[in-house]
Amino acid sequence: MIQLARLVDGPARELRQKVEQHYDEPLRQAYARIADARFATLGATGYPDATFTLRLAFGTVKGYEEDGKKIAPYTVVGGAYEHAKEHGDRPPFQLPTSWIKAKEQLDLKTPMNFVSTADIIGGNSGSPVVNRAGEFVGIIFDGNIQSLVGDYAYSDVQARALSVDSRAIIESLRSIYDAEHLVKELLP
Repeated sequence: MIQLARLVDGPARELRQKVEQHYDEPLRQAYARIADARFATLGATGYPDATFTLRLAFGTVKGYEEDGKKIAPYTVVGGAYEHAKEHGDRPPFQLPTSWIKAKEQLDLKTPMNFVSTADIIGGNSGSPVVNRAGEFVGIIFDGNIQSLVGDYAYSDVQARALSVDSRAIIESLRSIYDAEHLVKELLP
């Protein structure tokens, strides 16, 4: 492996330099021109661009509609078992053995994931979600397909941030991972 690393190191560095010079830098310059044009047009009333900088987003837990079908704002732990079964309990949909063994101990109605209108962008995964009282209620882990345009524009009609619900974290720590000591640290 060390010999392989030595073999590819030079060409990899050369390729990275070309990418940065011929792709990354022109892209950064283009984004800067777009930002300047937006500011010239919209002034301070324009929505901030997605720059991976620290920002505070707010939103409401809210479902949406896709292809005429209503998407509920919450999923539940039991839905993970249903989803796995619908896909023949085969990868990538099969559940870990620990989850299968613990099914009888779990409260299957525990909220698992939720969607919200929080405006997120790449780099927000792992961000905490808090409610109005400042209580931790989840962790953002993704956005739905409609949120991908968030680099340029945002609409709360369909774009949603996906978060794991803190109640599912607590339930799994208790019922699957036998980690009551962690639950005691996390809960007041």
